[in-house]
Amino acid sequence: MDSFSTLIRTASHEQHVEAETSTFMSDLLGGRLGVDAYARYTEQLWFVYEALETGAGRLAEDPVAGPFIRPELLRLESLERDLAHLRGPHWRAGLSALPATEEYAARVRECAEEWPAGYVAHHYTRYLGDLSGGQIIRDKAERTWGFARKGDGVRFYVFEGITNPAAFKREYRELLDGVRADELEKQRVVAECKRAFALNTAVFRALGEEFPLSA
Repeated sequence: MDSFSTLIRTASHEQHVEAETSTFMSDLLGGRLGVDAYARYTEQLWFVYEALETGAGRLAEDPVAGPFIRPELLRLESLERDLAHLRGPHWRAGLSALPATEEYAARVRECAEEWPAGYVAHHYTRYLGDLSGGQIIRDKAERTWGFARKGDGVRFYVFEGITNPAAFKREYRELLDGVRADELEKQRVVAECKRAFALNTAVFRALGEEFPLSA
């Protein structure tokens, strides 16, 4: 029988590919969009991570979610440095969430408050994605818009506290495999992973509508 981490990875594979190959992401990574589109995307990430990390402290003692709360993963401070670089010192004044982002952040907050195992699903889809595919985005952003390597503008993608990402991801998957939940609950977590990817894809779709490429 497959391990829980394998189950999660395979079950959400289709949504994962859909998110990664969205028109907005393809255009952004293909250098066809300006830095403004990148900044707008970074703003949307702020709302999602604010929801993820505001609830993290409260979950640190939780038997299910607690083991996943790792300070070296936290991204909010890095996002804020990036936004200050991208939008200037008064970036908060112009910050606005797309309706799709509001829905995503609200669901993360709801899980953080009411369903720790569901929170793990969102934690997994975000942080493991950032550690993996996020590095491609960082590399493209540095080359396309001239950000300093691992500097302001791309700090969100730089995990300074994780020296060996491969080992960290292996350890993280072991935590998933040891998660304290019965089979029914695990199925619910897998479904929530799929939902997390769908919410993320909806944000990409909305960004694509805001930044359409002129034909």
